[in-house]
Order: sequence, then C-alpha cells, then structure tokens
Amino acid sequence: MGEGGAAAVDGKRGWLGAVKPYTAPEALAALFVGISSGFPYAMIGATLTTRLAQSGIDKKSVTAFSLAFLVYNLKPLWAWMVDGVRLPVIGRMGQRVSWMLLVGVLVIAAVINLALVDPQASLMQTAVAAILVGAAGATYDIVIDAYRIEILKPHQLGVGAGMSQYGWRIGSTAAAALALLLAGRIGWSGGYIACAMFALPAMLTALVMGEPERHREATTRKGMRATVVSIWGPFAEFFQRQGAWIVLAFILLHKIGDTLTTLTVRLLFNDMGYSNDQIAIYDVGFGFWAFLIGIFVGGALYARMGLKRSVMLSLWLMALTNLSFAGLAYAGTNANWAMAAAMCFENFASGIGGVTVIAYFSALCDLRFTASQFALISAAASIVGRFVTGTTAGAMIEAIGYVPFYLLTTLAALPGILLFWIMIRMGLIEQSLGTAGEVDE
Repeated sequence: MGEGGAAAVDGKRGWLGAVKPYTAPEALAALFVGISSGFPYAMIGATLTTRLAQSGIDKKSVTAFSLAFLVYNLKPLWAWMVDGVRLPVIGRMGQRVSWMLLVGVLVIAAVINLALVDPQASLMQTAVAAILVGAAGATYDIVIDAYRIEILKPHQLGVGAGMSQYGWRIGSTAAAALALLLAGRIGWSGGYIACAMFALPAMLTALVMGEPERHREATTRKGMRATVVSIWGPFAEFFQRQGAWIVLAFILLHKIGDTLTTLTVRLLFNDMGYSNDQIAIYDVGFGFWAFLIGIFVGGALYARMGLKRSVMLSLWLMALTNLSFAGLAYAGTNANWAMAAAMCFENFASGIGGVTVIAYFSALCDLRFTASQFALISAAASIVGRFVTGTTAGAMIEAIGYVPFYLLTTLAALPGILLFWIMIRMGLIEQSLGTAGEVDE
C-alpha cells in the first residue's frame, strides 16, 4: 500500500476512533435522557416569554416570570428524596428507574396544565401553572442528572456531558420550534400539549437500560438517623473538601451574564419585530446547528486541552457572546444577518461550555449522593442570574436600553473567570473532585 493509501486508512481510523465513544450505549442513554431534560425548560423559558409578549403582557411582568425558574434553584431541598426514598410498588425496578417513571408522568401532567391556562384571562393562574412545570421539570432534572452521571464511566464523563447537551438542546429546541409553529396554526394550547411527548425518551431509556451499575446506596433508609444522613450527608460531604466555598462561589458566579442574556433575548426579538417563523428559523434553526457543532468542538477541546484549559476557554467565549447581542440590538429592526450571526456565536460557545463545564460539575459528585450534589451544583449555577433577571432585568432594559444592558451582562461574566483562574493557581480543581471523577474506583 502506498503512502497515500496508508494515510487514508489512518485518517479513517482516526475519524472512527473519534466518533466511536459517542455510539456507546451509555453515551446514547445520556443523549435520550437529555432530550427529556431540556423540554420543560423551553416550556417556561423563551417559549412562554413569546406567548406572554404576544398576549400583550408588559415587559416587567414577562421578565418576572423568569422567577418560575427559581424552582429549579430550590431543587436541592428535595433532591435527597431521589437518593434516599424508595417508592412503593415500582421501587423494586430500581431507585433511579422508578423515580424516572414517576416524575416523567408528573412532567406530562404539568405541561398539559400550563397548556390549558389563558394568560390574558388570569396571569396568576398562568404563573402557578409555570411554577408547577418548573417544579416537575426540576425534579426530572434531579433524576436525569443522577442517572446520567451513574450510568457513565469516569472516562465517559466528557463524552456523556456532550451527548447530554446534544439531547438537552434537541429537546428544548424541538419543543420550542414545535410550540411556535403550532401556535400560529392550532393555538398555544395545542402546541404545548403536543410538546408533552418529549418527556417520554428518558422514561423509555430507563426501562431499556435499567438501573445504573455505578449507583451506590447512601443509607439503609431505616430510622430517623438514616433520614438525617440522606438530607444532610450530601452537603456535609461536599463542604468538607478543601476549598469547597471557593468552588461554590465559582459555581454561583460563572453564569450570571449568560443567564441574563438567555432569559431576555426573546424580548429583544419581539421588540425588533421578528415573527414566530423568523424566530424559529434564525434563533432555533441556526442556533441549533451551531450548538451541535460547539458540542463536538467542546468534546475535542476537553480531550486535547484537559479540564482546566478547556473550561477557561469556554468561560471567555461565553462572556464574549453577550457582546454579539449588543451588536444585534445596535443593528436595528429586522437585521436577519445580525440575528443569525449572534445566535450562531452564542450557541457555539454554549455548546463548548456545555461539555467542559458540565463534565467538571459531574466529576464533583460523590456517587453516594449523586442526585443531591448535582442538584446543588446545577441549581447554584444559575440562581443569581435568574434572580437578577426576574427582579431587575425588565426595568433595566426599559431604563437604559438593550445595548448598554448587554454590555453590562458581558462585564458580569468576568468575576467567574477570575475565580476559576484563582482555583487553578491554588490547585483546587483536582482537590475538589468527587468519586464520580475518580478513574480507579
């Protein structure tokens, strides 16, 4: 065989070697559970923002609905139940599988309930329905995240995080696009009801794959002492680690700018006069493919650069994306090219960060308390941004305009970058890892 033929064979082997980890059963499971994880977020996020704006609800009230996301940030309060409470009857199927089935049914019911309310008739009923979707979706996240982390082997955490993000974006994007397209044809209620089916992939995955082999029982679930351990144990274990408070500060601050942008960008699109179909094409369509590319690039960067450098790069990229929305706002009404460019850059950077940062957060978990600890980490990652969005973002936009607002969101991303640099210098990255990140168990 000549040099050219050998090079072609080596290139083919290299390509197949790069793709093979993504076809493992565990990685595919992460993809499918991610689909179900993403869609409830879309139902009370950008899609509900568009629904409320088109119903004539004022900006302050619309942005106040982002407080419904705070239910996601409260999930550490009941995450211990997913680790420590055995369900009657279906509990014999396994701790993770039984909870996946129960909560999946609750999510379907909550989304259908939100579909049936009318924002114009009662904003309060709509708010309650959104909170119920948030509570069910947050609990689904607890179960799904625990299932994903435990079913993946340590060396698969990066690939698994990427596949989970693929799934999350497929679920959230497909649900958002379907709701938008159906809303103009059969109404918002029909669109929301159709989207309830996105809860099924995680339920079916749990039934097919079964209970994760790496799942470890936290307690024997007998007596008051065991209950206390189930509730307090996950938090005590995490905060006993060296530098735990600095790690928590990074988790709290690293995503402020990104969250402020994500939860307000649909207001920008509405004020710029974009139709539902245009949003579906430029935001959902262009952004979807950019996100998928970003995830693949993120996986490659994680493998080549390692955890620390890849996370640092992704933090800088996510900070710079906010500048693109300032540029979009400056470009003026119906600047399709600017919208496509901004959404592609934002989603590309988010895809990279979704792999690198989530892989690090997954590795922080102790396998005895996977559900509780990842619930704490994921809730803390967005609580500050969501609180600021719900309490001040709408008023800030009305007071200073979109361009200065998005410039401020860029600056808000810098403290998280500084903290991660300090963590690297202090050696806290390696010291903060839990048993989920240990290769030799």
